[in-house]
Amino acid sequence: MADLYQRLGVARGATEADIKKAYRKLAKELHPDRNKDNPKAADRFSEITTAYDLLSDKDKRAQYDRGEIDENGNPKAAFGFGGGQGGFRPGGNTTHFEFTPGGDGGDFGDVFEGLFGGGGRARPGAGGFGGGFGGFGGRGRTAPRGADVSYRLPVPFEEAAALKPQRVTLASGKTIDLKLPPGVESGTQMRLNGQGEGGPGGAGDATVTIEITPHRFFTQDGDDVRLNLPVSLDEAVNGASVKVPTVEGAVMLTIPKGSNSGRVLRLKGRGFHRKGGDRGDQLVTLLVDIPADDAELQAFVSGWSQSGTRNPRASLGV
Repeated sequence: MADLYQRLGVARGATEADIKKAYRKLAKELHPDRNKDNPKAADRFSEITTAYDLLSDKDKRAQYDRGEIDENGNPKAAFGFGGGQGGFRPGGNTTHFEFTPGGDGGDFGDVFEGLFGGGGRARPGAGGFGGGFGGFGGRGRTAPRGADVSYRLPVPFEEAAALKPQRVTLASGKTIDLKLPPGVESGTQMRLNGQGEGGPGGAGDATVTIEITPHRFFTQDGDDVRLNLPVSLDEAVNGASVKVPTVEGAVMLTIPKGSNSGRVLRLKGRGFHRKGGDRGDQLVTLLVDIPADDAELQAFVSGWSQSGTRNPRASLGV
């Protein structure tokens, strides 16, 4: 089995930023939705997700680097305590699931807010051999925690941009309203403490990997949303006020007189939510739509010419 660093294609001394960048690149390439006819891609996606889950957790990464846990987060035999099935469980197994959207259940609201990035209460049984064994005498081993659980959550583009809570059903059958964090993007991970499988020492944790689904006309550009907007020739020449879709409904946009294809207009605060609290913008690129075989337009152009007065390609040196 390839080690965690090899799975992500990074060196052992890689920074957190390098690990995150490598994971996001691979996650896009191996995403099951893009590889429906390639079951090996789904296996690789699961492997890199497990690798990122462990290496993005400072405690688990340190344990892995010291050889205390294996590539699945399971403890290795050490210090003569025997193999595999003992009570010490630094991170536990990780089970992977697809989220089931919808369902009727309790609204947990703010329960999961602020858990992005592994915050929240301390995890029992984690933090190395000191907490698990209480030294080499006296207290004995702690009871094993339940397995950690990994989920992949597809989120519609508009709902990710607007941070709309996602109603999802966990493997346990519990339904929750999951609040998306500002700065969310594909590959963002959220840790839900105590929402994994149950065990004598308490439940494991759940890690949610967000995957923003592509939109048919919006695209994400950092914190901004981009949109190509077709406009008619008369709207471009004379200017107009037109209705434009945004991630939270249509708004009116003023097109200045004499606008050309490629001109970018900005709708402030209509993009993705930033971590700092404000929002990106929506960048609207105008595309002048010239109808084909329009006899009236062809007749007009035949009687109107800029030849000899203006060369639109002069800036190209031709």
